[in-house]
Amino acid sequence: MKSKTIGLISANYSSTEFGDLLDNRSLASLPYGGRYRLIDFALSNMSNSGITTVGVIAPYNSGSLVDHIGIGTPWSLGRKNGGLFVMPGSAYGLQSMGSRFLLRDIIKCKDFFEKDDADYVVMAGSSDVWNIDFGPVIEQHEKSGKPITMIYKKVPRGEDYYGFFLNIDEDGKVESIQEEGFSWSNYFTDCFIVDREYMIDFMSWYGTLEYMDAVQIMRDNMDTMDIDTYEFKGYLGKIKNPVDFIEVNQCMTDYDIRNEVFCNPERPILTKPQDEAPVLHQADADVRNSIISAGCRIEGRVENSIIFRSVNIGKKAVIKNSVIMMHGEVGDGAVLDRVIADKYVQITGGVKIYGTKDAPVVIGKNKKI
Repeated sequence: MKSKTIGLISANYSSTEFGDLLDNRSLASLPYGGRYRLIDFALSNMSNSGITTVGVIAPYNSGSLVDHIGIGTPWSLGRKNGGLFVMPGSAYGLQSMGSRFLLRDIIKCKDFFEKDDADYVVMAGSSDVWNIDFGPVIEQHEKSGKPITMIYKKVPRGEDYYGFFLNIDEDGKVESIQEEGFSWSNYFTDCFIVDREYMIDFMSWYGTLEYMDAVQIMRDNMDTMDIDTYEFKGYLGKIKNPVDFIEVNQCMTDYDIRNEVFCNPERPILTKPQDEAPVLHQADADVRNSIISAGCRIEGRVENSIIFRSVNIGKKAVIKNSVIMMHGEVGDGAVLDRVIADKYVQITGGVKIYGTKDAPVVIGKNKKI
């Protein structure tokens, strides 16, 4: 990139819909896909795009997040110049699933903007599954001359999404921002590029509205805003509740999605390494359309499910349409269908738990059933 760009990832938001899954962790640090955390995608997208200075706005319950990202070594952000900066957000982050960029949090990071000489800032949420090269976006942003470029994706059923939707004119300029989408809507991806100096001015202009989301402020002041857009055409996995969590995890078993998101050698999704022995499939194991992570021992049947590291599944046990996180134990003859089991969950032999597509069962960390 000719122009210098830094990144800011917002992780200080949550949701009440996940129950026990978010009791002691942020949405950004929610495990995904057998070995990742959701924030890995934002960090990897920035690192792969050559952005070497990245700030993370951390929530108050940031223990698991900080433990995971450390000093940013897996993403080549553990460096003397630039690198990873973890900055505390407000004591209580946003609970609305459509909000990501609380202005109060951004203002608390004012030094991050002022002490750097970058031209642009990529600002992103931390809970989406996608793989994007920011290079072309930054190039278009520079050519447009506009201070803000919002990244969007066309979605066929906007009513199925939480967040913001863009009305765009024939020149690609944002005419209005709405919180309701219909068929084939332009869905805002919780990611935009802004001129660094403009963002500093933005904090000054709208500082009295610090309790609002920055995108809401843009929405309410469109008559003074000049916003360009960039269309993202790849896969975008939005996780807003446990139903989405299972479905987006299951997308890893889709050949095309897996290849696009995880198999690009130039844009790998990076994470904190965890060394484990290979999976042990016993003679009676029956695995279909599933992801089984290292360190697991499988003796039963697994179908349409994601099994994280070091999970033991007993004889004649059946796991369907479920997500079983690290160090889980599923006893002989147990049956789980549409279940999300957090770390260190123990399911006693013979127990049967059935959720539904619209209401999966969530089992909190360290529970024994």
